[in-house]
Amino acid sequence: MISPEERNRTGRGCLLGNWVEERATTSLDKTGPESDIHKKGHQGILTVDWSSKLEDTSTQKSAFTSSKGTSAQQKGFRYELMKEHLIKSISEQVHAELTAKPAAAELHSVTRRDYTAGGFQWVRPTPSTDRDYKTDQAITFWRENFDKIQGVTAVRNRDAPFKKNASFTCPITECLDPNPENDLDTEEK
Repeated sequence: MISPEERNRTGRGCLLGNWVEERATTSLDKTGPESDIHKKGHQGILTVDWSSKLEDTSTQKSAFTSSKGTSAQQKGFRYELMKEHLIKSISEQVHAELTAKPAAAELHSVTRRDYTAGGFQWVRPTPSTDRDYKTDQAITFWRENFDKIQGVTAVRNRDAPFKKNASFTCPITECLDPNPENDLDTEEK
C-alpha cells in the first residue's frame, strides 16, 4: 500500500499537469479505499447535486442539425407517375401468382388413361363348357375330395355332396334304398 507521503510526491511517474490535478483532488482521495476510487472515480467533482441527470444532447448535436430538405420537387412528375404505375403492376402480378386458383384436375381412371387403346373391339368369349354359375355347385378342394374326408354323411348326389342329408333322422324303412349303388352309377354316366 502506498503511504500518504508517497502519494503526494511528484515523482510517481505522472505528468506535470496531472500532478497539479492530483494535488487538487488529494482531499477527495481520502474518502474511501483506493481500489474504489480507481473503479468508480471521484464523486463530487463534476456536480455536487447527486439527483441531477446528464444531458441527452451533446454540444455537437445541438449546434449541427440535419437539413430538412428543400420545398422544391426533387424528381419529375412523369418519373413519379411511372414509379407508381410500375409498383402497382408488379404488385398485381405477384398477388395473381400467390392467389392463383389451381387448375381443374382431370378425373380419368387408370383403365381409361393406361389401357384404353383405339381400334380395340371387345368380343364376349364363347364358353368352353355348358355351365350355369347360378345353379351349378362351385368346384372346390373339399368337393373334389369328399370321399377322403372322415365324418361326412352318406352322399346321395355326387354333384352336391354337402347338401342337406336328413337320412339319420328318417325312419329306417324310408331311408333304406334297395339299390344305393345304382344312384351313384347312373350319375357317373
